[in-house]
Amino acid sequence: MTNKASFLILIVILTLAGCNFSSPVSPTPTQTLVLEPIRAETQSPVPLQTFTPIPTFTATVVPTVAQSVCTDPAVVTLIDSLKRSILTADGTLLSSLVSPNGMEVRYFRMGNAVKYLPEQAQFLFETTYEADWGSDPASGMEKKGSFHDVVVPELVKAFNQSYTLHCNELKHGGATYSLEWPYEKDFYSIYFAGTEVNGFLDWHTWAVGVEYVNGKPVIYALTQFYWEP
Repeated sequence: MTNKASFLILIVILTLAGCNFSSPVSPTPTQTLVLEPIRAETQSPVPLQTFTPIPTFTATVVPTVAQSVCTDPAVVTLIDSLKRSILTADGTLLSSLVSPNGMEVRYFRMGNAVKYLPEQAQFLFETTYEADWGSDPASGMEKKGSFHDVVVPELVKAFNQSYTLHCNELKHGGATYSLEWPYEKDFYSIYFAGTEVNGFLDWHTWAVGVEYVNGKPVIYALTQFYWEP
């Protein structure tokens, strides 16, 4: 064998040795795991209950309908209590009879109205405070003085005489003027008819204004009337 032939055989052998005759095996692909996100079992929170408050109903207290002033025996009791407070100089009792809105007192029918609250009425038999009661319709002179010195003596005289009570009527024994009640609310007249010897010209009337507060009759005014020349 020649050198040339030997060389060719060697090349063939080397070529065949570099070839892989094993059956081709497809490579196993790397599996890509697509992981599903873990879903936590989230429950919707229980909604807070909104409580609608039950409306509070304030009961309307309907005051007891008071009887007519003219038929209510409590009003007569009120006047009897006024009499007792005046004759015994009981300020505490008088205070309990006065309206919480005050009591206006007129010594003269056309004079000044002096107003006393219940807490002031308690001391009317003690205080020396001089009020201005206005002008005397006969003399024109000014009248000043304390309730105890000016008004009480006239009330004592009225309650110590034989009198009659008249509801919403300014009872009188004859006058040179027109008797008028200066308020729109109810009143009682404490009327003394006078004496025959004086031709009944010494008649005297104290009018007591009465109103109801919380179903209770109380005094809101006191005014006197008498014969004027």
